[in-house]
Amino acid sequence: MAKIIEKRLIRLPDVFYFKVQAPRLSARARPGQFVVIRLHEKGERIPLSLADINPEEGTISLIVMAVGKTTYEMSLLKEGDEILDLCGPLGKPTEIEKVGRVVLVGGGFGVAPLYPIGREFKAAGNEVITILGARSADLVIYEREMNLVSDRVIITTNDGSRGVKGLVTDALQGLLSSEAAELVMAVGPGVMMKAVAETTRAYGVKTVVSLNPLMIDGTGMCGGCRVLVGGKTKFACIDGPEFDGHQVNWDSLLCRQRMYVHEERLAFEEWKKRHAHMFVQED
Repeated sequence: MAKIIEKRLIRLPDVFYFKVQAPRLSARARPGQFVVIRLHEKGERIPLSLADINPEEGTISLIVMAVGKTTYEMSLLKEGDEILDLCGPLGKPTEIEKVGRVVLVGGGFGVAPLYPIGREFKAAGNEVITILGARSADLVIYEREMNLVSDRVIITTNDGSRGVKGLVTDALQGLLSSEAAELVMAVGPGVMMKAVAETTRAYGVKTVVSLNPLMIDGTGMCGGCRVLVGGKTKFACIDGPEFDGHQVNWDSLLCRQRMYVHEERLAFEEWKKRHAHMFVQED
C-alpha cells in the first residue's frame, strides 16, 4: 500500500499531480524509469512515468491524465487514500553524462518525466534547453519546473496563444538550424516523438525517445510492450523505455497503440454506468 500525501489539479479539467509515499522505491529510482500501479484488487495494471523522485522525503511524484477507466478512477482518489500496488522502479534509467548541449522536447503532459531528467543533465554540467508543446496556452504544464532545470525554455502552441505558434518540431528545427546540439530527448505522444526523430535525422543529432506502448506486467514476461528497434524486437519495459528515435519502427508502434482503443472505450463506458452517481449532469 502506498499513501497519497499530496494531490492537486495542475491543468483543467483532467491532469492531476500525485505525491506518494514510497521510501524504498524512491531510494532506488532514477530519472527515466517508471512504475506500474494497481488501485485495488479488481483494478488493471497501468504504467506511469516518474515525474519526480525525492529519496530524502521518501516520495515519488506521478502525473495522471484522466482519459480512461483507471486514470479517471485514480483522479477521484484523495489525499490520505492508498494505492494497493506500486511496483518499481522499472525500466532502464536515462543515461546521464556530460555531453554539451541537451535539448529536451516535451509534448502535452509528457513533459513531466523530463523534469527529473533535466535536473540530472543540468547537474552533470550540460546546457539544457527545453521545448514545451501544447495545443493552446491553457494546456501548458510544468513550465515553472522546467525553468528550474533549464538554461532556456521555449514554449510552442498550435494556436499561437502562448510562445511560438506551431509545433515543437518547428521550434526544434529553428534551434538546430542555428545552434549545434549533442543530444535531443523527446517524451510525449508517439506521433510527436516520431516527428522529432525525423527532424533531428537531417542534422545527425543523437535522439532518444521514451516509448509508451501497451504494457501489462512491466517485467518482460507478457510481451505486450514489444517494439521494433533497428529491425529487432525489444521489450520497452526491460530494454527501455528509452530508445534511439532514429531506429524505432514508428508505424508498428503507432499501430499497436491503437489495437485496443475500442475495448478501452467500452470498459470506460461500462465503468461509468456502474458508477453513474459519481458523474454530475450539468444543465
